[in-house]
Amino acid sequence: MRFFRTLLGMGVATACAVAGLPGPAQAADPRTALVVNQSGGQKLGLLAGAFDDSDTEMEATLGAGDDFTLTAHFRQDELHYWNAVRTAPPAGETWQEGSVYPATSAGGASARLSLDADGQTCAGAGKVTVKQVRRDATGTMTAFAAAYEFRCDGQTGIVDGEIRWNSDLDYVAALYAYRLGFDRVEIGGAPVVHAARFASRGSAPITFGAASISGADASAFRIVGNDCTGRTLPPWSDECTVLIEATTTSTADRTATLHLADDSTYGSRMVDLNVRGYHNGVGSYYPVAPDRLMDTRAGYPNLPSTPIGPGGEVDLQVTGRGDVPAQGVGAVVLNVTVTGPTADGFVTVYPSGEARPTASSVNFAKGWLGSNNVTVKVGTNGRVKVYNRNGATHVVVDVVGYYGGAGAGQGRFESPGNHFHPVEPTRLVDTRATGGAVPAGGTRRYFVDFGPQLSLRSSALVLNITAVAPEKSGFLTAWSGTNGVPVASTVNYGAGKVVPNLAVVQYGYQCDCGGTYAVPTFSLYSSQNAHVVVDLVGVMAPVESVPNGLRLTPLSPTRIVDSRTGLGTSGALGPKATRTVTAPPALVTDATRALAMNVTAVAPTEATVLTVWPAGTGLSKPTASNLNPAAGQTVSNAAVTGIGPADAFQVHNHAGSTHLVTDVVGRFDLYPYTVGAGGGFTVLRSGPALG
Repeated sequence: MRFFRTLLGMGVATACAVAGLPGPAQAADPRTALVVNQSGGQKLGLLAGAFDDSDTEMEATLGAGDDFTLTAHFRQDELHYWNAVRTAPPAGETWQEGSVYPATSAGGASARLSLDADGQTCAGAGKVTVKQVRRDATGTMTAFAAAYEFRCDGQTGIVDGEIRWNSDLDYVAALYAYRLGFDRVEIGGAPVVHAARFASRGSAPITFGAASISGADASAFRIVGNDCTGRTLPPWSDECTVLIEATTTSTADRTATLHLADDSTYGSRMVDLNVRGYHNGVGSYYPVAPDRLMDTRAGYPNLPSTPIGPGGEVDLQVTGRGDVPAQGVGAVVLNVTVTGPTADGFVTVYPSGEARPTASSVNFAKGWLGSNNVTVKVGTNGRVKVYNRNGATHVVVDVVGYYGGAGAGQGRFESPGNHFHPVEPTRLVDTRATGGAVPAGGTRRYFVDFGPQLSLRSSALVLNITAVAPEKSGFLTAWSGTNGVPVASTVNYGAGKVVPNLAVVQYGYQCDCGGTYAVPTFSLYSSQNAHVVVDLVGVMAPVESVPNGLRLTPLSPTRIVDSRTGLGTSGALGPKATRTVTAPPALVTDATRALAMNVTAVAPTEATVLTVWPAGTGLSKPTASNLNPAAGQTVSNAAVTGIGPADAFQVHNHAGSTHLVTDVVGRFDLYPYTVGAGGGFTVLRSGPALG
């Protein structure tokens, strides 16, 4: 049924003032008037308001046996509408002044009460309180005054009001919004306050009493201001307000009812309260199509085509470029490639505007070619610094995603992003065992199966991708596979090397890979013949898709382990050695479940494998690897690892001995507003995609 805004300004509203509206001329006695209030969820479709014969066409129809109908006609937007209230006493009776009659829309043994809005009505029940009856010498009614209440069957709200026909009795009427909507309130954010406004529109003053809130979701609302209670408003005087504060922890509709007592026959005004929350995108991950932001070999963007010299740095704009928005970005995820360094050294990427930290992002030897996944907090100017320690080196920077900052996800149609879900590290691909090396210029597509409930709830895969013994120097690119190979690299490798890199890869095509449901896939391209090993370490999923997701709080790069100096652990890790590292209390909270880190092996005595996993969780060392350094090589790789109940993780060294350096760039905290039952992601099957 239709919902109308009253001619007097009443209806579904949150902020329109009513006190300044012009009032009709006071009707001379006797008066004919119809007052219609609807509240508490009633959806009959009547136009609520106070209508009298001073400004509205009023039509009274008197039938046999005191059957009486009063209709208010009005025009809105050049269309004709009407409200009609029909009353009749019980069969065989006449209205008796001072009596209260139970009523139904059918009448009969009870009184009849039916309400009609532009030809639409409903079955229901209520009551009629007769206040005045005047008759002529024949017994025919000549004046009638009553109050009524009516509820449509199956609805919780009520329509109430007053009827006056040729009556000299005053009436009270309140003008107010029957619904106060809090359309989008940020979950976990600051409360939002709206005003419920009330004004007098009858022929007599109205006095308001106590205000209260009831309903199943009453706790989502609170009265924070009230200048109505105890106040009497003369007709067409100033308004009064009740201020309502709304908060929510859910995207589900939360409803309640504001009650404001008054001295009307019904005794209360009711305003429906409704709030719907939205998740902001702060700390959520937003994947983007890989895009190149910097390449010193080509002088891009607006740089000299020369390497970064010793102690040199580039102030790189990262927001507002590619698919990274100009605002609402807390951190960016970059793939940083170093090529042709003239000396052993390292590159550090850190927030512009901050002091350069004691941390490294890419560690390399002279002549090295390689890359590392770098998550870095964005400076206040939307920039990051790229610093080179020794010698001169070319640096290439590709962006693959970002984490939301203040303002992310707040637009009406903006996505709240994706949450990180760590998984037990699982090997998905090893071309040494199955399929053979990826040929030069070749592309392979692979699938991963999380089961029918979760397979289509992910948006990106967090992978550790390792190039093993490529024939020539080149690169790997991992991407969704939905379009051609992007102009960006994931792993840059030298001939014969073993080079890993962490990557967050959007999944693309879904395929029927031997099951009964579609599963996510990703694609790998290699510029040279190379074996590839891929380990799954986590999944990104839409905020409400899977419970218990984690959000990133980016941190300024902070060194927590340097075994050379005894920071975090002391002395080199020997063969088959496992060390437990506890995160400093200043870097974690009770909600922290994982850390984003850069892990560096320093000059191992033999080629080895380093593996990182949570401590104190009962997990044995996974078969997956995080670092694969050669003897004497100092190399780093990004790692995301869960931490156990004691805020600790473990590091295992496979062979020889090596020193360990670890820098934390962010923490992943449990987001409290999607906590719930349900298992996380577990790999059921994986392999080459079939179609």
